[in-house]
Amino acid sequence: MKKGVLLVNLGSPDSPAVGDVRRFLREFLMDGRVLDAPYLVRWFVVHGCILPFRPKKSAEAYRKIWQPAGSPLVLTSRKVQARLQERVSLPVELAMRYQKPSIREAVQKLQELHVEDLLLIPLFPHYAMSSFETAVERVQEVVATLAPRMSVKVLPPYYDAPDYIAALVASAEEQLQQQYDHLLFSFHGVPERHLRKSDPTGCHCLKVENCCAAPSPAHATCYRAQCFKTVEAFVTRAGVTRYSIAFQSRLGRDPWLKPFTDQELVRLAEIGVKKLLVICPAFVSDCLETLEEIGLRGREQFIEAGGQDLQLIPCLNDHPSWVAALEKWISGFEATFDAASPNNGKSLVAARERGQR
Repeated sequence: MKKGVLLVNLGSPDSPAVGDVRRFLREFLMDGRVLDAPYLVRWFVVHGCILPFRPKKSAEAYRKIWQPAGSPLVLTSRKVQARLQERVSLPVELAMRYQKPSIREAVQKLQELHVEDLLLIPLFPHYAMSSFETAVERVQEVVATLAPRMSVKVLPPYYDAPDYIAALVASAEEQLQQQYDHLLFSFHGVPERHLRKSDPTGCHCLKVENCCAAPSPAHATCYRAQCFKTVEAFVTRAGVTRYSIAFQSRLGRDPWLKPFTDQELVRLAEIGVKKLLVICPAFVSDCLETLEEIGLRGREQFIEAGGQDLQLIPCLNDHPSWVAALEKWISGFEATFDAASPNNGKSLVAARERGQR
């Protein structure tokens, strides 16, 4: 069977115009794995409470980081695709979970190339309903409709994979060699209810004291536990001793993972941190949440609270070490994924959903 590769990232509006941002937010927030409420409730919240107000504010933020050629996230993802295609013999396609380039278009291209055995690489190092899981499920839906003979194998979350950690440290090396007071790991936030829903045991996440430190099968689909594992592996490899962890980008009034990044920036400034580094390991490509939320707004918050300088460590983007890691995983495609594995990303989704029944 002919093999192929599909990279899937989150996505971006077509432009920073309010109308394009509104279309992107509608598709994103109407996803039941993002805003996990019954459809009618979700429709009312999105169309009645969010879309009348949020697109204008988000469009202003997008304009601050937009590049002449387009969205930073999409442009960087295309660079990674191109670098990989130069280095591997398998066809490599790129898709976004929301908007363009679409998953449907990518699967059609792979089908036209007669690909029957597909390696899906979600560009999300950690398992979360609203990122990894929704990408996997959407690809499966499209493949079942357009190319039912195509077999899809999913690269499992790679939050502490040695190649990912090595690339992450290499991408931060220049900043880590400079003088700084503290390193903040800022991960994208998720609602606490997502952790409970993703717990196949139904009795571990946020129900056991210090749950992320207590061994459990739930960690295979626990976003927070995997974030902590990333930090542990990173600081061990890089020799970092002054650091903390926070979660950014919360939405709504329900409890989200804490501490919140914006509050942590103020706290660090108030206790005397002057030169702060911030790294965002949940994102492999710089985007609105890194460039604007941390690099612009976060820096302003930190300085207003008494800090002197905040440097955003770039995401992996198209760093040679990251491209090399992806190349290695693709090269090992046949040997690693031809055999059924309980750690396969598709199996993780199924296990998580079985736990909800």
